[in-house]
Amino acid sequence: MSGASTPLAHELAARIVEDGPLTIADYMAACLLHPRHGYYSTREPFGQGGDFVTAPEISQMFGELVGLWAADSWMRLGSPAPFTLAELGPGRGTLMADALRAARIVPGFLDAARLVLVEASPRLREVQKRALAGHAVEWADRVEDLPAGPLILLANEFVDALPIRQFVRVPEGIAERMVGLDEASPPGAGALAFGLRPGARLEPDAERRLLAAPAGAVLEICPLGQSVAAHVAARLGRDGGAALFVDYGHKGEREPLGGFGDTLQALRAHVYDDPLAHPGAADLTAHVDFAALAVAARKNGARAFGPVGQGEWLERLGLPARAARLKRDAGPEAAAAIDAAALRLAGTHEQGMGALFKALALVHPSLGTPAGFAAGEEFVGNIGDETA
Repeated sequence: MSGASTPLAHELAARIVEDGPLTIADYMAACLLHPRHGYYSTREPFGQGGDFVTAPEISQMFGELVGLWAADSWMRLGSPAPFTLAELGPGRGTLMADALRAARIVPGFLDAARLVLVEASPRLREVQKRALAGHAVEWADRVEDLPAGPLILLANEFVDALPIRQFVRVPEGIAERMVGLDEASPPGAGALAFGLRPGARLEPDAERRLLAAPAGAVLEICPLGQSVAAHVAARLGRDGGAALFVDYGHKGEREPLGGFGDTLQALRAHVYDDPLAHPGAADLTAHVDFAALAVAARKNGARAFGPVGQGEWLERLGLPARAARLKRDAGPEAAAAIDAAALRLAGTHEQGMGALFKALALVHPSLGTPAGFAAGEEFVGNIGDETA
C-alpha cells in the first residue's frame, strides 16, 4: 500500500472516496495519461536520463533491421504506391528515424511511404517532429484513424503500456483485483491499497482457464491490446499489409504455467518501484500475452507468426553482419560498444533482451512467411483449442 505521495495520488484517493475502488486498468490509465499529472504528460521517460531504455535507444542496429523488415514486407506486398508506414507509440522517433535511414537502400520505398505516427501526446509529437526532420510526417490519435490503403505497421514496446485488468481465482469463483484505500490507514491519509471485488465474470474461454487454475492464480487481460490487434488484423485483411509487434511478454496459455501471474510493475529512475507508491511519477507496464494478440488477429482475418524471441529474430535478420559492418569503421572503444549493444539486444543473459522480448508478425492471408520468422512458426489454433 502507499500513502498519497504525489498530486495524482491525492486525486485518485478523492475519486475512490467518491466513486469506489478503481480497476487496475483505470488506475494505469490515470497514472500514465492524466492530462496534468500523468506519467507521459509530465516527463521525458526515455533514455539514460529517464526511467527506462528501449531497444532503439540501445543501438541504431535495432531500428535499421526493423526498417529493412518493413521494406521487405512492402516488396512481398508487390511494392504498392502509395502505402501507409505507421508506428504505434513512437516515443522520441528514434526507431522510425533509423528505420527510414536503412530502408532508403530499397528503390521506391521512401517515395511510396506515407508516414503516420500514432501518438496522442502533443509534447512527444514535437520531439518526433525534430527527430524526423526532412520527412513528411502525419500524426493520428488512434490506430483507427490511420488512412486507408496498404499498411506496414510497427509497434515496439507499445502493448506493455496499455491498461490491463487482473482477475484472481478465489474459493468462491473469480474476483477482480482493484485499487482502493487502506482501511487501516489514518483517516485522510489516502493510502492506496490493492483489494478484491468478488463475483467477476469473463468471456467464456478466459473464465474456463481461470476456474480450472489453482486458488490464487492471477489472469491478466489487456482489452485494449486485443482490440488493437483485432482492428489491425481486419485492416490488413481488407487492404493488405503487415504489422510487427515487439515487446516483452509471454505466450499465454502456451506457457508451461499457463500464462498466469501478476506482472504489473512500476519503473522509476531505472529501478523497480511499488506500483502504488508514486502514481503519475513512475512508468507502469505489464507483460504482453502474445497468444491473446495472435488469437484476436486470427479471428479477424490475419495470419500470425510467432512470437519469436527478439534475439533469434534479430539474428535471422542479420544482426551479427550489421554489427560487423559497423565495427569496420570503428575504433576499439566504439567496436566494444557495438558488441555490447548487440549482446544486450539479442543476449539471453539476465540483462539481455533476447528471450524476454519477443516479436509477433500479423500479415495479410496471401502473404508468405515474413522476414525473421519460419514457416513452422505460424500461430495456429485459438485459446482453448491450441495445436502448437
